Amino acid sequence: MTAQRYELAVHVRGLRKRYGGVTAVDGIDLGIRRGEVFGLLGPNGAGKSTTVEILQGNRHRDAGEVSVLGSDPATGTRAWRSRVGIVWQDESAPAELTVRETVRHFARYYPRPRDPEEVIALTGLEAKADSRIKALSGGQRRRLDVALGVIGGPDLLLLDEPTTGFDPAARRRFWSLIRALADDGTTIVLTTHYLEEAEALVHRLAVVARGRIVAEGEPGALRERYGTEATVAWTEPDGTPRAERTGTPARTVAGLMGRFGGEIPGLTVTGPTLEDVYLRLTGQAEETR
Repeated sequence: MTAQRYELAVHVRGLRKRYGGVTAVDGIDLGIRRGEVFGLLGPNGAGKSTTVEILQGNRHRDAGEVSVLGSDPATGTRAWRSRVGIVWQDESAPAELTVRETVRHFARYYPRPRDPEEVIALTGLEAKADSRIKALSGGQRRRLDVALGVIGGPDLLLLDEPTTGFDPAARRRFWSLIRALADDGTTIVLTTHYLEEAEALVHRLAVVARGRIVAEGEPGALRERYGTEATVAWTEPDGTPRAERTGTPARTVAGLMGRFGGEIPGLTVTGPTLEDVYLRLTGQAEETR
């Protein structure tokens, strides 16, 4: 095993998975560094959740090489499983227990758990520690799901669409939590449909379409490599705002200068966004026009 492999929390080569006649994962390669926040982006049915399930050891693969924290998830021991935390989309805890009771109970499953009070504080649930789970809001329940995902002190945390259903304020609080976990040295793999979320959190990401990775890299590098159009916006003399998407923004601005005879009111030029790149890579760009 090379030194590079030792630096990887997740190493995947040629991963494949079929369900009957449907190919869900079609030859995925991944290398996720220890301590990295890595995003998996793609439309529904692209193969993201299946890939995460295989990494966690809950789904058998048909082919390929997979190493997670130095072990094959398909044969992971109890000790290995204690090092991997996971938060699924539809996870929930017993409604009649309090937050504190639940976190303390789950802590007993692990050989070296984090302090339950520390985890409750980390997830921002101190004020709700003695509240029954059935009395929590959706965002607070999601924070509890994360608390249960990290109580074992995992080296790797897998998050599958963790902020689905969050309001904007709750989503940004959750982002702060993920950054705190990453700063603490936890490797995080995140699937999300929210492009703003990916841009705010991940160090690198992979875009998955039809079971394959179609692009991988840092968000800024992907924008530069695959972005083709900028948005030029301005204000007409009658106050009407206008915007035009173009692959030649300098030419568009020059034309506007000629039309306005100099300064262009309200002029802004915005480069391609991660959403633009994502839609192009997944073949959905034309559907939005």
